[in-house]
Amino acid sequence: MTANKPGQVSMKFVTLVSIVSALGGLLFGFDTAVVSGAIGFMEERFDLSKMQVGWAVSSLIIGCIIGAAMSGVLSDRFGRKRVLIAAAILFVISSVGSAIPDTFSWFVIARIVGGIGIGITSTLCPLYNAEIAPAKYRGRLVALNQLAIVTGIFLTYFVNLWIVNSGGDAWHVSTAWRWMFGVGIIPGILFLVLLFFVPESPRWLIKQGKSAEALPILLRIHGEELAKQEVIDIKESFKQESGSIRQLFNPGLRIALIVGVGLAILQQVTGINAIMYYAPEIFKATGAGTNAALIQTILVGLINFIFTILALWLIDKVGRRALLLVGSASMTLCLLVIGYAFQTGNTSGPIVLIFILLYVASFAVSLGPVVWVIMSEIFPNRIRGKATAIAAMSLWAADYVVSQSFPPLLGSAGPAITFWIFGFMALFTFFFTWRIVPETKGKSLEEIEALWSSKKAA
Repeated sequence: MTANKPGQVSMKFVTLVSIVSALGGLLFGFDTAVVSGAIGFMEERFDLSKMQVGWAVSSLIIGCIIGAAMSGVLSDRFGRKRVLIAAAILFVISSVGSAIPDTFSWFVIARIVGGIGIGITSTLCPLYNAEIAPAKYRGRLVALNQLAIVTGIFLTYFVNLWIVNSGGDAWHVSTAWRWMFGVGIIPGILFLVLLFFVPESPRWLIKQGKSAEALPILLRIHGEELAKQEVIDIKESFKQESGSIRQLFNPGLRIALIVGVGLAILQQVTGINAIMYYAPEIFKATGAGTNAALIQTILVGLINFIFTILALWLIDKVGRRALLLVGSASMTLCLLVIGYAFQTGNTSGPIVLIFILLYVASFAVSLGPVVWVIMSEIFPNRIRGKATAIAAMSLWAADYVVSQSFPPLLGSAGPAITFWIFGFMALFTFFFTWRIVPETKGKSLEEIEALWSSKKAA
């Protein structure tokens, strides 16, 4: 194996590894979006009540909370790679189980199993990318996971449409929804196979006392001089840490916990998944017909995809903090305008669609990818797995609360108040970022860790 020259980064190797890891995000996007095309047919097939329809959607999120909660302990014990392989197996099992059930109860069980896989990958894929990426490119490589998520969502809309156009009404109810879930077997197996060709996280290997195994990986990433220095820095960081979650409540690191968990919750309570899950119903409330609402929903997915690509280019140039500030300010304005349009009844024109698209664009370039990047890089080496799992679990719990509360809130308080509540949370995100979120652009994970130590000393 030829080592890189000093200071030279093997971007081919790092990018390939990161793309494989980000495939977990593709499965994440597929599994969260596929139910939107299947639920109507399942409702008729199993004669579901409204409560059961909600459970068909939210059972996945329950699994996600469980998976995120488990991911930290499991990955710290068995390694990032092995646990990701287990998650890929869960994806495949869930895809099969969701496609073949004869009862609704077995479908729910299969979705919870898939949710556990999503919870694990949503935590470990960005964390793995952060631990293997050079500081200069870490933001965009970790954000590949978010691009994979929105790609999975976007492609799923078209897969569902293609399947629906393959048969008539009776076939839709009996078979179409099964194919929608069954298609997930293909990317699940691809993810599983490719994971066997990527290395373990070098930081996890060093934590286990396996520096000799970690060094060749770091050599391929950084070159000889920087790789050896990185091993020394990582070892030093472990000496300074207890590895206990209680460490996060110490002065300095307490701020890291507040930033990680706070941003995770704020990403959800600013309303993105209320719009992504219920976009057709929102557009119908403006007077759009069913077909028009579906076309507008696909447009939302396209904007989400395009602006996530833009975020990949900006995140290591502009920085995390700047994107969060600009994005949350723009989201606040958009949500206030949407609420005002519903309050005044001015929804027949394009204003609601325009500002929902602007809102989605603002989210896609800021809170969407940036929160996952920050969550994966701000915690100390020894407890990064457990701490990131806490933040990810908080994110999924907030997602569950929003997805369950949005329909009744929309029905009781009305769309204007609902969107103004989201707008207030976006405004809070702006001030939260301004006051306590540091800039981590261009810093190594060990330098970010030292940043919290300096705050403790101050």
